[in-house]
Amino acid sequence: MMKKQKVSFETNFWIRYEAGSPRKVIDAFFENDNLASYKQMLGEVLMYTRKREVYQREYPGTVFIFYKALRSLLKACHCLQFKSWEINFAATSGCGSILHQASLTNEEFTDPYLVFRNAFAFKTLAEFDFFLCDTVELALSHYTEDDSWDVMAFYIHLVKMLDAAQLIHERGADKIKRLKN
Repeated sequence: MMKKQKVSFETNFWIRYEAGSPRKVIDAFFENDNLASYKQMLGEVLMYTRKREVYQREYPGTVFIFYKALRSLLKACHCLQFKSWEINFAATSGCGSILHQASLTNEEFTDPYLVFRNAFAFKTLAEFDFFLCDTVELALSHYTEDDSWDVMAFYIHLVKMLDAAQLIHERGADKIKRLKN
């Protein structure tokens, strides 16, 4: 029998220790910064791919940390897409989330893992990683985007993954097995 291979989320670059599970990565991600800050930086980084200016010229290390954190989150989301759990929303039937659904559909709000399955059906983890790396490189250089990427589709999926991860973080570890029909 093959031994299960442990995934490295490479969180030691931005939180100084290796988070051992996707849930711990998500918790560390949102303890490191808040959803609004991550979304704002993602949007600004994407805008700077089309400018000849360097983003965060004073301290580009901020962008590197953002890249490493988002990369770790992508790896965690990739692992979570295979889970057959959904978050227990019974205790939170009123909209107690800071999201108030945000970019998520009703179905995605009920089952945030669906967001991850949809994103990785759209593109692979390697393609998301390459897109993110290419975007950060362009934002930190004087070069501009060459329109070879479908930037908006990647952006929408990344925002949805951020929203779904925030929802998972808010709801904690209250999970229930999905009923099989």
